[in-house]
Amino acid sequence: MLALYLLPAAYLIYISISAIIIQRTTRVPGPWYTHFTSLVLKYHEFSKNRRLWIHSLHERYGPVVRLAPNEVSFANLEGMKEIYQSGGSGYDKTEFYDLFKQYGERTMFSTLNKQDHAQRKKLFADRYAMTNIMRSEILKGIEQRAASVMEKVKASVGRHLDVYVILHCYALDCASHFLFNPGGTDTLNNPSELPLMKELSYHDSIKQRLVQHYWPRLNNVLKKIFSPKSVPRSKDYVLSRASTTNESETSLIHKLQSKSSSLSTIQMAAECMDHMAAGIDTTGDSLCFIMYEISLPRSQHIQTKLRAELLSNPTARFDDFPYLDAVIKEGLRLFPPIPMSHPRYVPGPSGRHISGHYLPSGSIVSCQPYSLHLLNASIWGPSDPTHFVPERWLDDEKRLVEMNRLFFSFGAGGRGCIGRSLAITEMKTLLRELYLRYTTVVSPDMKGDMSIDDQIIASRPKDQTCLLEFVPVDS
Repeated sequence: MLALYLLPAAYLIYISISAIIIQRTTRVPGPWYTHFTSLVLKYHEFSKNRRLWIHSLHERYGPVVRLAPNEVSFANLEGMKEIYQSGGSGYDKTEFYDLFKQYGERTMFSTLNKQDHAQRKKLFADRYAMTNIMRSEILKGIEQRAASVMEKVKASVGRHLDVYVILHCYALDCASHFLFNPGGTDTLNNPSELPLMKELSYHDSIKQRLVQHYWPRLNNVLKKIFSPKSVPRSKDYVLSRASTTNESETSLIHKLQSKSSSLSTIQMAAECMDHMAAGIDTTGDSLCFIMYEISLPRSQHIQTKLRAELLSNPTARFDDFPYLDAVIKEGLRLFPPIPMSHPRYVPGPSGRHISGHYLPSGSIVSCQPYSLHLLNASIWGPSDPTHFVPERWLDDEKRLVEMNRLFFSFGAGGRGCIGRSLAITEMKTLLRELYLRYTTVVSPDMKGDMSIDDQIIASRPKDQTCLLEFVPVDS
């Protein structure tokens, strides 16, 4: 009977001694409780406050901070390069990425080790090259979808338009066009397809995913409380497209179906489902944040400068609009579409030194774009890093090199976002068309704001999200 009382006490003593040993070995700064427990970190994850909590720790303790006995966050260039760019593609992903399997299959994004990732990436990396994206068939499809947005904008003149819905439809239609052309979605014009966008964008399942990650045995019970994300329409749509063989040679599915691919139909569908979902969130959210920011009274001068550049040469190539580039880059810096941590394992067998701190093998390390983009004031220039200032990307070429090295909105290294060029092309196409013809202002009917700190995207009401008014330039 005595043993029943002694065993828990012995276990607590063991945990405490182990934490003290790790602390003395690594000497990573952080709150005292992070040396003994991960419960505080988990609490902030479940309350959707992890990103802001980590950021506050970096503000207090510096660029290296302990989050839990076995987890450390970095907010500096040295840490980012070591974790994500060393050894070709950085450290291996943690089991957190198991949550992003599709149809029960592992995709390029959810592969854990860099060897499997590199092998999968070779199957279709050429489709994401700018040379393929700029082919007339792909680019024309993007331009047609931008034209559909412009029709919605034209019809809204004199009242407000919920651009959250429109921009996420645009992102879905562009992504599905790239994946399956000519069989992509048309949610902007076909109301029967609109549920696809809502299914992929509106559901909030982060709590259920965390339960699945930390306590898989409890998941079957707790998922009744924290409902899992259900996307039956999207899964059926993608699976049907993956089974079709008449897509254009420029599409991603055509490449996956080619003789060079060893994937089964369900694996091809999983890959496409992953790319489609990612394309909606990154492009749709980024455009929404950018348009909201430059529609505020404080940013009207940005619209004026942008329009002047666009009007100076309305038929120029994308590369000939440096201020448009700067507006998009600043939007991605200040409002990264995936602002939270990207966790990785420290490789074995002997561990690694990162930013002057030794971390044993198996430790979880990460950076988050939100902190990298806001805390390194000396790199981001004389303007306050928390302010939206596109000019910071144009003022100083020497500083531009350092900013690009620290820019983390698309990740870094070999495991960075493969769809970066596609997303940028979609954003440039639409913003050029919009701001050649319209001025945008935030509607007085909009409740709340689009501050990334308030996480409005995660808790948005379905009837009011981002309401803008469009005023024709000639008026």
